[in-house]
Order: sequence, then C-alpha cells, then structure tokens
Amino acid sequence: MSATSVDIVSAVVAAVRCQEPRAAVATLDSAWRLGLIDEVTIAEIFRRLPHRHRSLRTLIDRSAESGPETLMRLILRSLGCRFETQVSITTVGRVDFVVEGWLIIECDSRAHHEGWEAQKRDRRRDLAAAALGYTTVRPLAEDIQYHRDHVRLSISRALERH
Repeated sequence: MSATSVDIVSAVVAAVRCQEPRAAVATLDSAWRLGLIDEVTIAEIFRRLPHRHRSLRTLIDRSAESGPETLMRLILRSLGCRFETQVSITTVGRVDFVVEGWLIIECDSRAHHEGWEAQKRDRRRDLAAAALGYTTVRPLAEDIQYHRDHVRLSISRALERH
C-alpha cells in the first residue's frame, strides 16, 4: 500500500467522522451494498469510531440501492410508519418502498429515469400498481437530499389522509 492510499476501514471511518449522520448512514449502506465491507468490517468500523457514532449502526441496511433510498428510509423511520424495502409486486416489478401496504415510493434519479423510454416504463409500472390498489409517488433524488422536510411533510400528509 502506498502512502497515498488507506485500507477500506480507515477510509470509511474517516468519511463517517466528516459527515452529518444521514450522509454517514448512506456511505455505510453504499459500501455494504457494493460489497466493500461486510459484517466483520462493519464491527471494526464501529470499534474505531467515537462512541457518539454508535447509534448509526442500527440504521444501516444494505438493501438501499442508492443514497436517496437510504435518505428516504430515514425519512420513513422518522415518520414511524410501517414500510418494506425492495418489494417485488406481480405485474409491477420491484419497487423501492411499500409504505403502510398501499403507498409505493420510488426514489427517482436522472441516472435511471432519464429519457422518454424510461418515463414510459415508469408510467406503465405506475398504472399496473394502480390497478392493484397502490398509489405511487416518485420524489426526485435531489428533493430527497436537499428538501427533505418538504418530502417528509408531503408523505406524512398523504399517510394521514389515506
């Protein structure tokens, strides 16, 4: 290892220490999902982190396929609602979240939902979900990241009115 590189544990520890908690959870989720760390490595990371970071351990989940999914999961946890991640629904496919058994949340980013073909696919999936009694919302990744209070309030109101 050269003087300009560090091991993955040291890199993740440094990143987590420099980030606000939500971003730190997203970093940990992503590293776990990508196979860069495992349960043993996670234990070592938390052994090296200051005690104040220990509460983050219960928040990480490798099912998140993107940072916005991690951030949405944290929003849903803060609302105290019941939800599942990465749910397969017949005729619809896999969705990011099913909340309270009726609300599908898809965390859309430009990388995976740009262009007319992607939009047509998404709209057809939404119609298939509606035929099964689901309501689908698609908050933008940038809104989840930068306008989380608005996203949280919108979802909270939808859940209250259902």
